[in-house]
Amino acid sequence: MSPAPSKVAILLATYCGAEFLGEQLESFRAQTHRDWELYVSDDGSTDDSVAIVEAFAASVDQRVVVRAGAGAGFWRNFLSLIPRGEIAAGYFAFSDQDDVWLPEKLAKAVAWLQAVPPERPALYFSRTELIARDGAALGLSPLFRRAPIFQNALVQNIGGGNTMVFNDAARRLLAQTPDDVALVSHDWWAYQLITGAGGIAHYDPWPSLKYRQHGQNLVGSNVGLRARLVRLVAFAGGRVIGWNATNIAALNSVRHLLHPDHVRVLDRFAQARSAGFLMRPYWLWRAGVYRQKAVETIGLYLGALLGRI
Repeated sequence: MSPAPSKVAILLATYCGAEFLGEQLESFRAQTHRDWELYVSDDGSTDDSVAIVEAFAASVDQRVVVRAGAGAGFWRNFLSLIPRGEIAAGYFAFSDQDDVWLPEKLAKAVAWLQAVPPERPALYFSRTELIARDGAALGLSPLFRRAPIFQNALVQNIGGGNTMVFNDAARRLLAQTPDDVALVSHDWWAYQLITGAGGIAHYDPWPSLKYRQHGQNLVGSNVGLRARLVRLVAFAGGRVIGWNATNIAALNSVRHLLHPDHVRVLDRFAQARSAGFLMRPYWLWRAGVYRQKAVETIGLYLGALLGRI
């Protein structure tokens, strides 16, 4: 049987997340969009994470399935859920283990996705509320205003995986990720691949969840002085060079899936990294890539001149 077109498969990756996992699961229960199922990939937790999920499963009517992850890191844990044939749904939502979804999260995402032709890959993501370890409010994540297209995705990840919901066409696209590919993160890859293949991405300025900030975060909030310093260190220390090399190699491995216009963008961006000093900004301009803030785009051109992209 085909799944109900409004069904959402929640793809939750866990690893020793017992401290906050129960609160996240309860936020699934509170969703106003009730047509969901939960699929959990646990990457070898040594705490009570699996037991917490199993207790939750016994208390809800929705289907809950737990499987063992590969123990190969967070983004592989998430992507391992993508090609599983037993997961049938109209839409798919990545979930971290320590956030709190707002009740309308799935409903708002599904409402936008339903307006997109089902054969076109579509990706929804949103702003977030930031909270401390104890749940205290810390403000909002940055508000992005420029279009979420491939020319942005190639040089900046504005889509938090914990907010991402996508349709089955996007899932089928992500399922073609080569097994041996190296990625920076699953969410940046989703943003790049879906837009690069001619899909559509939508950034919702409405915060869809409470994003917990604590010492175990693998990816931070991208806001404030500390985040700016982290980006500066990444630029100065060469991490950005490594990220771009990883992204370009991954995208080249699926060139056949990309729209021809975006293949040209990719090749021109690669040329901007390897050309002579004066030609680097030219190829960057020809690529048409940009970051969300003008000052960061200027920094991107400066980085090209210095050979730091």
